Amino acid sequence: MTKQSIFGRIAQLAKANINALIDQAEDPQLMLDQLVRDYSNSIAEAESAIAQTIGNLRLLEDDHREDVQNAEEWGGKALAASRKADELRGAGNTADADKFDALAKVAIGRQMQSEQEAKDAEPTIASQTEVVDKLKAGLDKMREKLRELTSKRDQLVARQKTAAAQSQVQDALKSIDLMDPTSEVSRFEDKIRREEAKVRGQEELAASSLDAQFESLEDVGQQTEIEARLAALKSGS
Repeated sequence: MTKQSIFGRIAQLAKANINALIDQAEDPQLMLDQLVRDYSNSIAEAESAIAQTIGNLRLLEDDHREDVQNAEEWGGKALAASRKADELRGAGNTADADKFDALAKVAIGRQMQSEQEAKDAEPTIASQTEVVDKLKAGLDKMREKLRELTSKRDQLVARQKTAAAQSQVQDALKSIDLMDPTSEVSRFEDKIRREEAKVRGQEELAASSLDAQFESLEDVGQQTEIEARLAALKSGS
């Protein structure tokens, strides 16, 4: 994955509006599951590419430090050779002094080369450091988005499970209403009340029949008394 494609992927995923995506999705949970997979894969790819970019930067930094160190070492060698030449020249040994001055010049040339290489690498190191910092920041945003996605997905799943449980409860309540055992008890109670009423009706009917019989007896007794009084009148008593 090139640096440009890394930047593009990071920018695209980091700017994603999760809430808008959820609103537009026919199946939000399915969409979020897919997004979590996409983000996870993209983050894994970005981590690998960024690690390589960081590795390249560290190699540049290592080479720069080596160039700086070489420049210092060649500078030290040039100084040592120059001092040796001065010492030999002071002792009258011009030929050997010239040899050491020549060595000092070679060392100075190597020093200058190392310094130039170090200097040439510095802009590249600075630019690569900026790239790495941006990639790290973008990767952090992607990871934050992944956490947001995962949280949204977990919340949605929890809400879906809660809704399903509530729906089951409502269905159960409806079935209880349709098959309400208390309605059977009420019907049984009504049946008993009707039977009790029937018994009271029979008792009332029976009582009415007895009253009629007693009333007949009373009528007979009254007629008997009338007959007795009439007989008494006739007998002159």
